[in-house]
Amino acid sequence: MSVEELPLAPQLTETGSIIIAGPPMTGKYELMHRIFGARSDHALVLSTGHDADAVRDDYESITDNSGESVGVIDCVSSEQGADLEDTEYTKYVSSPKNLTDLGVKFTELTDAMAADDPVVGLHSLSQLLMYWEADRIYQFTRVLLGQTQNEGWPTVAVINATMHDEKTIHTLLDPFDTVVDTRTEDEGREMRIRGRLSSPTPWQQF
Repeated sequence: MSVEELPLAPQLTETGSIIIAGPPMTGKYELMHRIFGARSDHALVLSTGHDADAVRDDYESITDNSGESVGVIDCVSSEQGADLEDTEYTKYVSSPKNLTDLGVKFTELTDAMAADDPVVGLHSLSQLLMYWEADRIYQFTRVLLGQTQNEGWPTVAVINATMHDEKTIHTLLDPFDTVVDTRTEDEGREMRIRGRLSSPTPWQQF
């Protein structure tokens, strides 16, 4: 997918870290993949809700890039009872609850993809918040963003803005350079961008 096909492209393709926040069914997951396609030919995805095959299939269908260029930390398959061995580009974590293992696997996958310069995705913070307090996920996110910043890799995370209280949302949005809000109106899905030092853009369809 070309940059020109992505609304508000300059803001989404020039910032270091982005968090997409909105209610369910407002296109957050698809938008994450669209940003992937506009930023790099490779992606590294920490997936708490989709298994590795689903992530790669969705990446291919949304970006038209090859799913083989995606590294995945799969927090789903083992929790569902599958007994799978890690590969170079697929790492399995027992559950989204296991943040320590998630961090270890992320470092392993970062090493494996060092030459690929991927965009990093985290889908989603809301599922991590089912197991941990906001402060713990905040610290995990800060460490992860520190690693990706050191590598020079852009990062896109997703959070369900209606699942958590205002304080939690404020805490988890804070580490990111840019916030993308999503919503659904009668005309369809809409998005806007908020920067740290700028007013929100007008809502527009995507």
